[in-house]
Amino acid sequence: MELNVLELLKNSKKTVGLKQSLKALQSGEAMAVIIARDADERIIKEVEDMCSKSGIEVTYADEMKKLGKACNISVGTSVVCILK
Repeated sequence: MELNVLELLKNSKKTVGLKQSLKALQSGEAMAVIIARDADERIIKEVEDMCSKSGIEVTYADEMKKLGKACNISVGTSVVCILK
């Protein structure tokens, strides 16, 4: 399942990183959210709460590094939003 989600990221309109993802969630642009399992819980708690309240599906990737690579960036990322 994770491979399919990471492949989907390569061709999707998305936001990468906490600040941009929070903006997308607040504006209602987010369709789905992917969170790295190794991300700091304090950082992703707000994202998880917003997704829960909005009914947005959350998927988890194993590592920040893999999530970043799937987004074509050279560093890891804790959260990515797939946009509508």
